Amino acid sequence: MDLDVGYVCSHCDSYAPLGATQCPRCARSLGFDEKPSPPTPFRVPMPAPVPVVDEPGDEPIEAEPLPSPDQGLEPTFPSLGEAIPPPRPEPAGPPVGPHRIPLRFAPTEALMDQARSYVCKKCYSPVPQGHKFCGRCGEPVPREVLGAQTIMFSRMLEPGKAKLVLIKGEGFQSDPSDETAYLLGGRQHPCGRTQGDILFEHDPWVSPLHATFFYRDDGKLVIRDDGSLNGVFVRVRSPMPVQPGDTFLAGEQVFRLETTPRPSDGNDAEGTQFYSSPKRVSPFRVVQILRNGILATQVCARENSLTVGREGCDMNFPNDPYMSTRHARVELTPQGGFVLLDTGSKNGTYLSVRGERELNHGDYLFIGRELLRVDISA
Repeated sequence: MDLDVGYVCSHCDSYAPLGATQCPRCARSLGFDEKPSPPTPFRVPMPAPVPVVDEPGDEPIEAEPLPSPDQGLEPTFPSLGEAIPPPRPEPAGPPVGPHRIPLRFAPTEALMDQARSYVCKKCYSPVPQGHKFCGRCGEPVPREVLGAQTIMFSRMLEPGKAKLVLIKGEGFQSDPSDETAYLLGGRQHPCGRTQGDILFEHDPWVSPLHATFFYRDDGKLVIRDDGSLNGVFVRVRSPMPVQPGDTFLAGEQVFRLETTPRPSDGNDAEGTQFYSSPKRVSPFRVVQILRNGILATQVCARENSLTVGREGCDMNFPNDPYMSTRHARVELTPQGGFVLLDTGSKNGTYLSVRGERELNHGDYLFIGRELLRVDISA
């Protein structure tokens, strides 16, 4: 069987012998004598440049026109003389506050999703926390995983750092569902009415720069009185040594410890004796201080101690709703010093800070009329 080898015209499907350049029927070119035309360049339409604005307040940046495909693309670099935008300033330190923290997150924070379950090493199934075996393959959970403690990843609970929780104060609106806290994450935090990281702008009893919270090299939190007018008061937990001139708070009253003044009721120049009530030997006295420094009640200790309370004490304040029946006591020690004790009062007794005072977890302190609690993470 003979086979004819040739071409078939693409227009009329007629046969053309091998080597022909035109169709013998329609005279159309078969395409073998033409040179291939160069491919048409494919151009991708480019969108129009749009000014980019990083943040509100920044000036828009004008985009340069893009080069045409016919032009060569050469890398360009800014010269030393061109203006380069300065880097964004770094924040001065961790945020201090005040922060509104829901009470459900105040004592402890929710665990991260990655820490809720243990992933089985055999079948890669999640095992709920506290389970000893995998529920899918029965593989036992390692002992070190069962006894592991979950670490909270939070700036508020950074180990060794503290926060100040506002209990009450001037202009403070108490919300039963939230707490107001100041985070002490930096090295030191000044506090005052107009200066510092922690501001109490609505409290007229707070000095412009009142005190400073800072951490020592050993990590202990300390408060320093920066020469404030009304001082800093820390709640008494155990018998605290006091000196004449120290002030303390009980209820809404302010007191100062003083030594008994020397007698000055001798004879005058003419030899006449000054008439006065009979005096007893007294080692010290406690003076009540009113606003603007006015001295009110002054009581001398009859023995070696003096009590303050609502009733049945040496100094009684029956109209003070924050004063307990027997609130506080000042005692003379055998060594000749003085100590201040809280006798189980409900609202506590607060002693003024001389210079600096170390703070512990759970301490309460007054700065002006602001009552704060110290919470230090473990």
